[in-house]
Order: sequence, then structure tokens, then C-alpha cells
Amino acid sequence: MHNTLLLFGATGDLAQRYLFPSLLRLLGDGLLPEDFKVRAMALSGHDTAAFHAILGPRLKQAMPQAGEELVRSLLERVDYRSVDLRSPESIAAAVRELADRRCVSYLAIPPALYISTCRGLALGGALAAPHRLMLEKPIGHDSHSAREILDAIAELIDEERVFRLDHYLGKAAVQNLLALRFGNTLLEAVWNRNHIESVEILVAESEGVDGRNAYYARSGALRDMLQSHILQLLCLVAMEPPASLEADRIRDEKVKVLRALRPLDAAHAAHDSVRGRYTAGTINGEPVQGYQPPDDSGIETFVAVTAHIDNWRWAGVPFHLCTGKRMAERSTRIVVTLKPVTHWLFERPDRATATPNRLTFQLQPQENIELGLMSSLAGPEWGALELQPLELELSVPTGLHRRIAYERLLLDAFNGNPALFVRDDEVEAAWAWIDSVSDAWQQAQLPLQPYPAGSWGPEQARPFLPTAFEVGKHDGYRPA
Repeated sequence: MHNTLLLFGATGDLAQRYLFPSLLRLLGDGLLPEDFKVRAMALSGHDTAAFHAILGPRLKQAMPQAGEELVRSLLERVDYRSVDLRSPESIAAAVRELADRRCVSYLAIPPALYISTCRGLALGGALAAPHRLMLEKPIGHDSHSAREILDAIAELIDEERVFRLDHYLGKAAVQNLLALRFGNTLLEAVWNRNHIESVEILVAESEGVDGRNAYYARSGALRDMLQSHILQLLCLVAMEPPASLEADRIRDEKVKVLRALRPLDAAHAAHDSVRGRYTAGTINGEPVQGYQPPDDSGIETFVAVTAHIDNWRWAGVPFHLCTGKRMAERSTRIVVTLKPVTHWLFERPDRATATPNRLTFQLQPQENIELGLMSSLAGPEWGALELQPLELELSVPTGLHRRIAYERLLLDAFNGNPALFVRDDEVEAAWAWIDSVSDAWQQAQLPLQPYPAGSWGPEQARPFLPTAFEVGKHDGYRPA
């Protein structure tokens, strides 16, 4: 197990809110080595004592139940260096003395700084075997920039020692998709175009762009969420059964899905996609402002795309992908709608108005599995020919301890387990499809559609929202 974390971007929001609290939990559970050490690095001109003064209160805020002794134990393992991330020499000087330890370098910094930082790590001896490298998404902002980063890093470190994060893959509920799909005959038997009508994936956020203006103005919802989180969910839903749970066997199947995605073209852009931006509205009874990018660019905060996977299993099945900020509530869910029964026997409802069977995986904020059936048990007595919808729900027990995604991913990187990380060809395949969407929008001059904060997105996006989602209770409409 590696015993040293070189953390770049240590003063940033990601490190302060998630990474250091994750380390605190791992330390408290006895899962880190006795000689574990963190070198925190950023541009800010602090010394170690000043950095501790900033980090200590943040740790107590994140984990109020953590005792003073535990917090102090972590702080004693953390020292701080001010570095210029554009200068490989500055980085090399900050890490060289630790190169004789087993280091994992975590780059919680903008992707534009990846190459210079990695060159500095290599210059300081911190990328040679057995050292490892962790990279936050996104890897670039399009295929060209991603390829440039991938090629530059490949010259400095072997692929098997690079751990590219998409933190969604560290979520227990997301990992459970593999267990449900491949551990249950009932699901695998119907998991194809013969039985499935459509698949809808929604990642809705009630939060806005606040505090991320500079980054978001360059990425938007397409590159920030669809390129990473939603495509990862798509892969887990659509992939073929891997030969084993070995990391590369799983990643091989995910790459096949991404390469089978039909590129979006300008002729279908208006029909198969919607892009929007939230205006002023209300969230949880509080008024919020609309989003205005700092450079007045045409960047979107909402995107919905119908994707098609051109292979034998999924030919003809639409995958409706939707994500947005300032939506009515925070929710991540996957809705699988099954085709109607072949021959309808019942008087009421008639075949055309019968509610289809749906399997819903809710991933957050709570984990649930719901199966929508038609049953006479919910109908009137003696009404065997009259069916009504019946929801079967399997809830995850409340209070169950689950490690947050970053805890799991940090632990896997320290132990050298790459299964939940993204391979280089997976990055390239995802960007290739995202570029087709972006290019189609540009060629078709697809306009931004406004939507009020606190709603479920633009009116034009109704067909893309999960049909099992209870939209009407929030803003008066249901998706088609």
C-alpha cells in the first residue's frame, strides 16, 4: 500500500470539502498506513502552520463527530508547500525529497495544468515506478485537448499506474448496477431490445453554477456532466457481461458501448437534443438568480440528448440522457421502460392506456429500486379484469454506513486497484461522441432554451425526462 499523497490544489474546494475529510475517515478507521504522509501543494503562499489553521476548522465542520485527537493526528501528517503549477522546476523542488517513498500524486487542479504538473513530478522523480498518478475529470475539453494530455502523460508514466477519476464510479449505488444486472437472472433475461422500449438517465441538480463560473463558462453541462457521469451510467446499463470482474475486462466492455454510440448530426440535432440555461426562479422557497456566464458565451446549464447504441443488443432502443442545474430537486435515476405484453387480455384499461412496466433505479439522494407492474390486487373487489398500477419498492436500509465515493477511490488508488477508474481509450471514445453533439449544435445553430430555476428544464425537454418521475407536483406538467 502506498504511504504518501502528493496533493495538488490543496486549498481548493474539492480538496477541502471532500479529499481531506475522506482521509480523516480512512485514518479514523485504521485503513491508512502508520507512516502515511500528505504533502499539500497550491499557489497560495502559506506555510504549514497557516495551512493547518485553515484546514483544521474545515475538517471539524465536515466531521463534527471526529475527536480533536483524530483531527490532530491527520494534521500532523500534513505539510504544505507553495508551488507554481506552471513551473516544472517549482514542482520538482517541492516533491523531490519524497521520491524515495511510495507516492500517489492527486491532481485536483484544472486540466490545463496537468501537463506542466506531470513534467514537474517526473523531474522530481515522483512518476517513476512504483509511484502512481490520479487525475480528476475532465481530461481536456474536447478530443484534441484530451489527446494532447493523454500523449504527454503517456511519455512520463505507464498507463497501468494512471488512475483517472470519475467520482460517480466510486458511489456504492452506481457499483450496484453491475451487481443487479449480472447477478440476477430476472434482469439479464430481458436486458435487450426485444423487451426494453427505452432507457432514461437523469442527473438533476438543485444547485447552480455558483462558485464555478470560470470553469463552467468553458465547459457547460455537456462537457461537465454528460461527458463523464452520464456516459459512465450509460456504459454500466448498456455494456455486455464482462468475462470477469478484472478491471480491464470491465473497461473493455465500456469502451465498446462508447464506440457504438451513433454520432449526432446537424439534421437530427433539433429533434434529438435540447440545450437550455436557467433564468431567475425559486429553489426551496428561496429566490435565486439566473445564470449569466462571465464572458456572455452561449454556454448551457441544461442538456438533453437521445442517444442510440448501434449494436445487436440495443438497436432501436432510445437512451434519453438528461442533466441540468437549478432543477426542481436533486435526483439521479435510471428508468428502464419495458415493452407492452404481446397480447392484451383485459377490459380496463385498454391496451393503449395501460401503464407500461418500468424498472427505476434511484441512485441519489436516496437509493431505491422500484418496479412498476399492472395488478388486479389494487383494483376493486371482483375486478379481475380491471388492472391498476402497483409499485413494488425495495429501499436500502436507512443508517447503513457507506463510504463516500472519494474514500473508496483514494483507498483503491493507494492499493493499486484500477477497476473504478477510467482508461485512456475510454476517455477518447467518450470525447469523440461528445464532440459530435457539440459540432451538430454548432452546425444546426441550436438555440439555448430558457427555463426558470426550480423547474424541470425547458418546455422542449419534456420528452427527455423520465416518464416515471413525478414532475407535475412541482411545476404543473408531466413529460410526454
